[in-house]
Amino acid sequence: MRPARPVARRPVVRPVAADEAPDGPPCPACGTPNLAGRKFCRRCAAPLQVREQPAALPWWRTVWPFRRRVRGGSGRALRRTLLVLAVAGLVLAGFLFFPLGRYAFEDVRDKLGGTAEISPTGVSASAAAPGHPGSAAIDGLTNKYWGAPALGASLTCSFGTPFRLVGVVVHTGVSKEPQEFRRGARPTRADLLVTTKDGKVHKKAVTFNDKPGKQTVRMGISDVRSVELVLREATGQGAGRPIAVGEVEFFRRT
Repeated sequence: MRPARPVARRPVVRPVAADEAPDGPPCPACGTPNLAGRKFCRRCAAPLQVREQPAALPWWRTVWPFRRRVRGGSGRALRRTLLVLAVAGLVLAGFLFFPLGRYAFEDVRDKLGGTAEISPTGVSASAAAPGHPGSAAIDGLTNKYWGAPALGASLTCSFGTPFRLVGVVVHTGVSKEPQEFRRGARPTRADLLVTTKDGKVHKKAVTFNDKPGKQTVRMGISDVRSVELVLREATGQGAGRPIAVGEVEFFRRT
């Protein structure tokens, strides 16, 4: 028998796979829709998962050496140096301005707080005319006075407990009556020497008006232990007319 002729197989029509959903996420490069979950575009192979852009930097981070987008370690040493210098500057400013700040703080407290008179625990005069001792200047009476025989004489008042001295009131002359006041010598300029508990002496020059009545000298010194009044200038001097200081009063902060 002859071999049979091969018969070609009839073609089989297979169903075509459905195209990918056209409503999928579009490619950022060509815009072709792609199924969810694909990493690359089916048409142009561009990556579909785009990395998120970093957040914008604040303006001060864009100024070198605070800029972050530089090579690793760039500007780190300079930033540390600037930080150390800033801290050192703040410490130095604190030391320099601390006394001034403390003075301003205490001055505000003096103005807002109350005051009270404080009496010395002791008084002494470098010189005194007969019948007019230094104690007459702190007895609370203005018709008695400390009589200094000459300029340069001083009256020292001491206190047992340190306090904040906010004011000194001085009554000059032999009396607060105008006629009697003119008959005696009275100081017109003096120095106040205030000694604190640490031994420091604060000097304040004082000018007195040539009229009867109290004359207030504003102070602001802490931890006061003694106050010395030194007479420098006077008017109405003459034979038998000592320089009269009727009363000296001291006020502390309450």
